[in-house]
Amino acid sequence: MPGPGAFWIGEEEINEVVDVLKSGHLSRYGKLEDPNFRHKVISFEEEFAKFSGARHCLAVSGGTSALINCLISMGVGPGDEVIVPGYTFVATMSAVLFAKAIPILAEIDDSLTMDPDDFERKITPRTKAVIPVHMLGNPCRMDRIMEIADRHGIAVLEDSCQACGATYRGRPVGSFGKMSAFSLNIFKTITAGDGGMLTTNDDELFTRAFAFHDQGHLPYRAGAEIGGRTIIGMNQRVNEVSGAVALAQVRKLPLIVSTLRRNKERLKSRLQGLPGFKFRTINDEGECGTILTLIFDTKELAERFCREVNTKVVYESGWHVYAHMEQILGKCTSTAFKCPYECPVYGREVNYTSDMLPKTDDILMRSVNISVGVVDAALAAGFGVNINSTDAEIDRAADKMGEVLRKISL
Repeated sequence: MPGPGAFWIGEEEINEVVDVLKSGHLSRYGKLEDPNFRHKVISFEEEFAKFSGARHCLAVSGGTSALINCLISMGVGPGDEVIVPGYTFVATMSAVLFAKAIPILAEIDDSLTMDPDDFERKITPRTKAVIPVHMLGNPCRMDRIMEIADRHGIAVLEDSCQACGATYRGRPVGSFGKMSAFSLNIFKTITAGDGGMLTTNDDELFTRAFAFHDQGHLPYRAGAEIGGRTIIGMNQRVNEVSGAVALAQVRKLPLIVSTLRRNKERLKSRLQGLPGFKFRTINDEGECGTILTLIFDTKELAERFCREVNTKVVYESGWHVYAHMEQILGKCTSTAFKCPYECPVYGREVNYTSDMLPKTDDILMRSVNISVGVVDAALAAGFGVNINSTDAEIDRAADKMGEVLRKISL
């Protein structure tokens, strides 16, 4: 099952796509004065930049692409360490490895986002950047993270892939760090089937990011370039059809998020005060509202609840929990040379074990994700409601959960 944006695919997306197909102009590049060029990608970038409070937005081929691009644009590379939370999609860690840096794992707290205190404990002279992940739509404690990062001279890359539309202290997520990565995957708040975007307020970083996303070209392939190219790039471009879907979706984003928040509050209010659990800490009321997480008093209670509603504890969601990422624990790489782990520039050994983050393990073993907008078994969110659920359907789900909570707490 998809995320909230996919549930709301409709005539708006169809009309935008048909407009592109009728034009016959499928590339993101074209002359704005050409009436056949519909510039959907550019329009999407402009509208999302405005929405997210950023000077620049660049559409790319995916959230993973955005993370890799940001790290390389920020100068992260061999010999560097990047601190990431132990609870995140594997792409956060693999992006660090593709930038030829070393991911250093940090604990989460009961918001299921990075614990700022453990972030500070994990800092070494090699720490180049930190990636706070706004996990399950819940903003990280960005004021504390930024204070620590600024004090130690560490660059901040926000992983906002699961939190498009969220705010923290009145500011959009993604507007705190040097750069931010977003995703348009089918499970995200808005979607184009796949794709992503990055944002920044730094002109130089944007120029580097654009070059990396398109073979070293200057932004929008403008101006004479022979002799002036300073970065080797790749192809992360987005075409006009994907841009058309994304453009229609971003215009729905405020209503999507407000609907999710309303539905979550209704579900949450009917569970308030029931025994055996607490709600995860929400760091700001500007969260997306895609997931309601229950943190049970004990692992046994969490497992009993899951058996009753046919779901699983968060710890068992293998793509998001470090302890089940065998490719990370085993220090797998894309080549036989084991770079960056055996890179002479790094010059030390790093080891990962499946029990290296005991606080994270404990929290996730006691946590259960209830779907509000993202219905995804891989997130351990296979039970709950979706963005189109009626009040009656939300109430029935809450009543079922309430019945189970009372039963297992006897």
